[in-house]
Amino acid sequence: MSSDHVQSAARSTGSAEAPFLDLLARGASADAYEQPVLIARAEGRPADRIAALEEAKALALRVRSELEGRRRREAELSALFETAHDLAGLRDLDAVLRAIVQRARSLLGTDVAYLSLNDPARGDTYMRVTEGSVAARFQQLRIGMGEGLGGLVAQTSRPYVTDDYFKDDRFRHTLAIDAGVRDEGLVAILGVPLTLGHHVIGVLFAADRRARVFEREQIALLGSFAALAAAAIDTAHLLTETRSALTELERANAIIRDHSAVIERASDVHDRLAELVLRGGGVHDVSAAVSHILDGTVEFAETAPAGPLETSRAEGHAVRHKDDWIAAVAAGGELLGALVLRGHPGLDPVDQRTLERAAMVTSLLLLARRSASEAEQRVRGELLDDLLDARDRDPRLLRERAARLEADLDATHVVLAARLDGPAADADQEAAARRRLWSAASHLAATRHGLAATRDGGTVLLLPLATGDTATELARRTAGHLGTAVHEAVTVGASAPVRDPADHLDAVAAAYEESRRCLDALRLLGRSGDGAAAEDFGFLGLLLAGDRDITGFVDRTIGQVVAYDDRRGTDLLHTLDAYFACGMSPARTKDELHVHVNTVAQRLERVGRLLGEDWQSPARALEVQLALRLQRLRATPRHEPPKPS
Repeated sequence: MSSDHVQSAARSTGSAEAPFLDLLARGASADAYEQPVLIARAEGRPADRIAALEEAKALALRVRSELEGRRRREAELSALFETAHDLAGLRDLDAVLRAIVQRARSLLGTDVAYLSLNDPARGDTYMRVTEGSVAARFQQLRIGMGEGLGGLVAQTSRPYVTDDYFKDDRFRHTLAIDAGVRDEGLVAILGVPLTLGHHVIGVLFAADRRARVFEREQIALLGSFAALAAAAIDTAHLLTETRSALTELERANAIIRDHSAVIERASDVHDRLAELVLRGGGVHDVSAAVSHILDGTVEFAETAPAGPLETSRAEGHAVRHKDDWIAAVAAGGELLGALVLRGHPGLDPVDQRTLERAAMVTSLLLLARRSASEAEQRVRGELLDDLLDARDRDPRLLRERAARLEADLDATHVVLAARLDGPAADADQEAAARRRLWSAASHLAATRHGLAATRDGGTVLLLPLATGDTATELARRTAGHLGTAVHEAVTVGASAPVRDPADHLDAVAAAYEESRRCLDALRLLGRSGDGAAAEDFGFLGLLLAGDRDITGFVDRTIGQVVAYDDRRGTDLLHTLDAYFACGMSPARTKDELHVHVNTVAQRLERVGRLLGEDWQSPARALEVQLALRLQRLRATPRHEPPKPS
């Protein structure tokens, strides 16, 4: 094809898309996108021109929808982030709950939003916070358990929505509730549960004074606010429990002062244990030493009976369980295991304190072992950060640092971006899940002679690619391994292979961006828990890949048709071009090619055998058309004489 023809085609395509680009730039309504097509029909434009406008319109509407969705999601995420920030600095529970209800009402665009809490003492539920309410009786409602829409939500622990409250018979209506709802003038109501663990503690509502259908995304958003509200209430309860624990601690300190002799003896035992640790002893050495001191059998166990173990952790004391004593091994609120004294029901306060001090020393040993492991993880993470960020690093020094970690930067590697896709109940659980992912990724990198680091809210790995292996297979194995390790779905995007990373730092950084694009594509396509590289996404791979492998895409898509034409001297490619240009109509295609319609059918049947029966499905047809255009751009016209050498 000559350059003039290419420019003409570009102008033609551009003229079809131009009015819709202008509409996108102006933020026009969806109805406005029909105008260019209607005008073209009224002016009697050719069918191919109208078809091009229809195709451009459909594409522009999808882009508009995606932009609106992203703006909406940005607003929702911003509100959730602000609410989470309020929760992190919780001082006034009522203020946090009011902010949650206000933001929920604003984002869902409802007339009213309100939150009710259960009152176990009275056996009912009551209004805690309202926003937009004007009726005093509604604001003061107390509702019996199982009554009204809120009772249905509380009973089932599921969101419920009604388009018309007074016509809905799925829940039990009462005079008091209906009177309050009628005073407020509410019609459409959405309620989602506030849950702590498996218990419903209240309901968060959004309501309108007119009939309305709540979308699935709005239900999910209100559920997110409900989770934050439950977390705020739980945090307030924990603060109360903490104050109670401090009171208990003060009482324990008074007892300690009254038993100074006991403390002195226990301190002496602690010194002996500390000396044992300083000499290089481990957890089992501590257990053996305490067994000798207490004249019994002391064992370290990762699990123990849940009730006594939790009591020991909460109170900080050893707890008797049948003929055994259990002392929780904990650090910073994290439960690491337990020391169990077997078959020793009689234990005086001094020996009990000895067991408790041994549990404390054991926790320090476990933390020290973890710190050593985390130090190695940090070293691996710092090296990978330098490969991604520091473009002026000396390759020789990078190789030396990698060699100390048993990693070979002269081998071919793949950059993988990994992220958790499971829902998190609150920010603490999400942070804990990310730590588990980071730990699992670091362990995988260490065992596979690679590197791992935390980055951009997820985890990035640099793993060597074995001979005969592919980036796709490595991504899927990594997703499966990490998902099994953390017991949650982990999605992994992979880059194309990178040779000699130490010598090609720009390529490493580009590979990371490519892996992140693949990760985002997997999540948008609903393939959570899967792994893939750019080559797995068809024509989307051209957008995701860093090197834009156009030749590879064309060969994968229509390579068999090209090869068939070359072998047989046929012209199936030309037939395909005409078929798509004629709106996939065999009748119009035969006029374009000046052949019988049966000839067109036979050629298309041959194409189907070469490309597969689904080649005319919307997704495949789009890929085939793109490949045909790219083939025309890269092919030298047959009529063009060869250039002189």
